[in-house]
Amino acid sequence: MKKVLIITYYWPPAGGPGVQRWLKFVKYLREFAIEPVVYIPENPNYPILDEAIVQEIPKGIKIYKHPIIEPYTLARFLSRKKTKQISSGLIQAENQSLLEKVMLWIRGNLFIPDARKYWIAPSVTFLSTVLKQENITSIITTGPPHSVHLIGYHLKEKFNLKWIADFRDPWTSIGYHKKLRLTKASQKKHKTLEQLVLNGADKILVTSASTKREFESITNTPISVITNGYDGTYTETKLTSKFTMAHIGSLLTGRNPQILWKVLSELVQENHDFKEALELQFVGVVSADVLAAIYGYHLAPFVTVMGYVSHDKALQVQRASQVLLLIEINASETKGILPGKMFEYMAAKRPILAIGPKKWDAAAIIAETAAGETFNYTQESDLKALILKWFIAYQKNELSVSSSHIHQYSRRELTKKLAAEL
Repeated sequence: MKKVLIITYYWPPAGGPGVQRWLKFVKYLREFAIEPVVYIPENPNYPILDEAIVQEIPKGIKIYKHPIIEPYTLARFLSRKKTKQISSGLIQAENQSLLEKVMLWIRGNLFIPDARKYWIAPSVTFLSTVLKQENITSIITTGPPHSVHLIGYHLKEKFNLKWIADFRDPWTSIGYHKKLRLTKASQKKHKTLEQLVLNGADKILVTSASTKREFESITNTPISVITNGYDGTYTETKLTSKFTMAHIGSLLTGRNPQILWKVLSELVQENHDFKEALELQFVGVVSADVLAAIYGYHLAPFVTVMGYVSHDKALQVQRASQVLLLIEINASETKGILPGKMFEYMAAKRPILAIGPKKWDAAAIIAETAAGETFNYTQESDLKALILKWFIAYQKNELSVSSSHIHQYSRRELTKKLAAEL
């Protein structure tokens, strides 16, 4: 088998979407004659833990670990809550305290490209021995954190390896980047490092067509799109008796579809049956301003915030819900974001109600797979009509979607594409 070294920060027991992509690739790579060797931090500061997914690590996979120094560990002495929020990307856009402003300035300007930068040099030294021991000539780095790509850059420079840089999210164009209070010098440094990686890699992987177009405008390095996906087979689950509209994952500041809360508030007032049946279920962290907006439309009696749950539990909620909510920030720079949960939603075979920016890449995939409907932030009347239509179907026990053509997004099929790139 051909060996490949995968360098990643997120790995079980890390929870959240960042860990799923490469855990699943590692799961299936052996079926395509590729033996993955994994390199991870020995003592990471994961904002979310999910001990259950440790069981999903394939048996016999060789995993190398090396210590990491993280400033988030020290920052917790100032504010454990704020540190966890910032490390998770949960950044309030308004009403920031002085402490938050200072912490963001420090995070943005002193830790470039990110707070895991101190892992770069020790990793290059450590992996120099590993590469020789394992006779490895191909490596993959996956970010964020984008400091991981700089490990790949230096190893490529030192050993002339084949290097694939995988971007789960963009670098300088991602939404929260603007909130880091970067100086002009810091912005320039981020751009310089981004160019270093994009031009230094032999190949680039991205998760959406929009990110591919963005990168193609600033590099000539070959770029391929391999989206996230779903794993496992469909398991029929008893649906909730309520008209449950569930959102899985974090609802960060900015992902706040006032149009949806307004429409639901109107339907509650206008339709007694709708009022009796509605349930809004949130699995994961919901920022304070999003909850304030929901409660401002008098929807508090219908809200259940479950907080973070295991990945298995999240899948159960998806399959049992009447409608699954997919929300993205209304901004041009987010149109290339394809949340990992979207593919799991499709596999759950429950109708997806998606609200996001115009020309959102997700809209094309949802339409292609007949998995639901997508709206932008101005389509209030159309959104209201669709929810009412689905509610009537729910009352007749007829609410369903075909979810056709989703097999191409299974983790095994996506790993087959990755193996071809290797």
